[in-house]
Amino acid sequence: MKKIGFLSFGHWSNAHGSATRSASDVLLQSIDLAVAAEELGADGAYYRVHHFAQQLGSPFPLLAAVGARTKSIEIGTGVIDMRYENPFYMTENAGAADLIAGGRLQLGISRGSPEQVIEGWRYFGYAPAAGESDADMGRRHSELFLRLLQGEGFAKPNPQPMFPNPPGLLRLEPHAEGLRERIWWGSASNATAIWAAQMGMNLQSSTLKADESGEPFHVQQAKQIRAYREAWTAAGHTRTPRVSVSRSIFALTDDRDRAYFGRDGGGDQIGVIDNMRAVFGRSYAAEPEKLIEQLRADEGIAEADTLLLTVPNQLGVDYNTHVLENILRHVAPALGWR
Repeated sequence: MKKIGFLSFGHWSNAHGSATRSASDVLLQSIDLAVAAEELGADGAYYRVHHFAQQLGSPFPLLAAVGARTKSIEIGTGVIDMRYENPFYMTENAGAADLIAGGRLQLGISRGSPEQVIEGWRYFGYAPAAGESDADMGRRHSELFLRLLQGEGFAKPNPQPMFPNPPGLLRLEPHAEGLRERIWWGSASNATAIWAAQMGMNLQSSTLKADESGEPFHVQQAKQIRAYREAWTAAGHTRTPRVSVSRSIFALTDDRDRAYFGRDGGGDQIGVIDNMRAVFGRSYAAEPEKLIEQLRADEGIAEADTLLLTVPNQLGVDYNTHVLENILRHVAPALGWR
């Protein structure tokens, strides 16, 4: 395991015990947790994106703010729903955020997850083309975004511009060199993982997956990652791709941990998500020695180079810093981290 970061869903509510009672709370605490994670030596601060929900929705202001407050930690998303995105405007936003962060952006994108509203992307002004599904539209937006990130000129300049133009066709600005290689695809199936490899994107595999074989989640995920890497090699890409997996993992070291998560754990669960039979990976919660033993048997973790720890953000920055420190200090070294 080369890198370990956190993934926050950015929930807020006024429920009893919530430390994030407003959008302001969750945004400011998201920045503070990234600063604390960097001080602990964590490698990444990642944020989930959901629209029409009391969660983080517009990622780029947050990513830019985190970039301005930190110096070394990777900053990313897991994932941006591309059905909602204008690839041109997104390219400008991503370029600006990456430059503020000094080239540390790691953007996870995808077709997206089940929504709070029916066809919410239509309210953003997007609709599938004739014969196209909403998933097809999301991939079309993604392919255009990837082309724009390459920084090649495509727009014919005005012969009488307000400001002088460089020669040739114009590209979107600001351009962030190298960001194209730091785009990840959030995949729930073997087929989309293979497509991501063919497109030259890194792979984000989450805590759920299409149940394609009936095997345990971590076994299916490991096979998905191997299929992705085989497709990457077959596509002839020259760089080494990155692969992340997400897990809910809690080392029980004090009474708070046991009160919150002492009954967590157990096995996989099966459910239906967007008419897809899905297998949901288990949570891990145990004393550090037992936790190490359990995680060593997780084939998905073994195949990945990056582990994203899903954090209970509504419990506040101090407690989540404690959760991360527990893993980094008591568990991660035994898994080969650093």
